[in-house]
Amino acid sequence: MLYAFQQTREDLARHTAGLTVGQVWARPHGLAPLGFHLRHMAGSVDRLTSYLEGRPLDEGQMAALAAEMEPGAGLEELLAGVDRALRRAEEIIRAIDPATFAEPRWVGRKRLPTTVIGLLVHIAEHTQRHLGQAIGAAQLARA
Repeated sequence: MLYAFQQTREDLARHTAGLTVGQVWARPHGLAPLGFHLRHMAGSVDRLTSYLEGRPLDEGQMAALAAEMEPGAGLEELLAGVDRALRRAEEIIRAIDPATFAEPRWVGRKRLPTTVIGLLVHIAEHTQRHLGQAIGAAQLARA
């Protein structure tokens, strides 16, 4: 899990280096921009970590979700947001007692059932999925 976060940082640094704000928010072929994927990675890690802790989302998290597609932020700011979210999640994950892996957790307004380990796997998988999409968006924006 923690290696997935480290890989995310390394791959983002390599594949996004030197992109302009215009490229970060470009929508080649109508696809979601790199900026969205970076915000979504940070936001989804934050939201899923809240569920991991057994907490509902707060107003700030809901506002951030609604603003994920809003252009404007530069690459450095977006990457810093991803890093902050990953660091916070890493602290929480390191503190989890493996004996709690089977404990129930719920996701979203529909309270979809999962477990602590299920959320850990989902956080890693979801982050890696958007990493791939971010790399693709960066490559298209450069072209």
